Amino acid sequence: MILRAIRGLQPHSLKQLNFQLIVFIRARLWLQVLVAMFLGVATGVILGPSAELVSPQAAGVITNWLALPGHLFLALVQMIVIPLVFASIVLGMAAGDNLEFLRKTGTRVVGFFLLTTVVAVIIGLTVALVLKPGDWVDSTALTAQVEMESTVESPGAPRLGDLPDQLVELIPTNPLKAGVEQNMMQVVLMALLVGVALVTMARSRAQPLLDLLASVQEVTMVVVRWAMFLVPFAVFGLLTQITTRLGLDALLGMGFYVFTVLLGLALMMIVYLFIYRVVTGGGPLQFLRAARDAQLLAFSTSSSAAVMPLTIKTAEDKLGISPSLSQFVIPLGTTINMAGTALYQVVATLFLAQVFQVDVGLAQLLLVAVLAIGASIGSPGTPGVGIVILAMLLGTIGIPAAGIALIIGVDRILDMSRTMINVTGDLVACAVVQQGMAKGLTEKDAGTV
Repeated sequence: MILRAIRGLQPHSLKQLNFQLIVFIRARLWLQVLVAMFLGVATGVILGPSAELVSPQAAGVITNWLALPGHLFLALVQMIVIPLVFASIVLGMAAGDNLEFLRKTGTRVVGFFLLTTVVAVIIGLTVALVLKPGDWVDSTALTAQVEMESTVESPGAPRLGDLPDQLVELIPTNPLKAGVEQNMMQVVLMALLVGVALVTMARSRAQPLLDLLASVQEVTMVVVRWAMFLVPFAVFGLLTQITTRLGLDALLGMGFYVFTVLLGLALMMIVYLFIYRVVTGGGPLQFLRAARDAQLLAFSTSSSAAVMPLTIKTAEDKLGISPSLSQFVIPLGTTINMAGTALYQVVATLFLAQVFQVDVGLAQLLLVAVLAIGASIGSPGTPGVGIVILAMLLGTIGIPAAGIALIIGVDRILDMSRTMINVTGDLVACAVVQQGMAKGLTEKDAGTV
């Protein structure tokens, strides 16, 4: 009875689109990706300067062609992320069918995402300061193998006086420009406003737009399915290119840094399981079994947006989340729930500070923490976006954005891992919010007796 009370009207469900993703689960895409990673590193070693089998010029041409599927995959996912997120958020909000539902749900969801992102940043700071992965790297030998030039511009740290103007800029005065620039905060805000407006309208007047957005959703998922066929080839080509440029020794030298990030992400996974256990009373192993398919597909694709339909299907079918809740929380979480990304950015920033021997004081640590939280919220749920955001954090403590060249070689495995954590957080958020709403209804019913 409680679940029925919060379901509202049955909305158009993203889980109807999951036939497009099941084939990748059955084909063990995650295993194909792991094999592709191994083959990519091996091929990169063969084509690298240490093997001396081909000239550097020929190796560059070969790896550019091998990396083509990877760049095509990234372009396809970036192409569809705006319409997919916009349509999903609006449809999810319309599923609630009343403003009171949206207010309560939105407040709890955003609060949960902010709290877990803060926890993730604290974990990142702790593991980076305790383990000091930068002290395990020979910075002279490592930087000698990379061109210290960066194509990523580092925006300056925001100033307090600029804050009013930046708040005004959250309103997308030109929605098309927001989409072109992939300004996800503006896109999300516009979707929220449209969703609220549709809820306040008569259902018959809102239905044509909802039907249109449902069609947009299906079209984007067809493109996602096409893009996923490229995933193993994308991983192989990109890792081959990176290994050829940096060399195997440089990648191995980054091993302790990779371990530090993975340790932090593992601790964050434990936090999520603990929250799930305390709030819902469910067993962590039971949750992991239920979430396994969504987690593995997120690991394989490095895109929480691409696996959004499967995440919603998992929430509804295996965790018992109401459709009206899952179809609002998960699309929103795809954009603003980036706890894994925030943790990674903090560790990467402190790692490079240790490599370049930049002294980071308490004030700078707090600045990095705040910026990591703010920058991760509203970033697109697409592969590689964490690297772009990282450039801003580096500039705040005096590290050139070119330092990114030192870690980009191992970023693929870390990108896949932090995406899996982000998707896990979306599922836990659904369970926590639903439990809170169910408890609230129970207390209300008890009070009326």
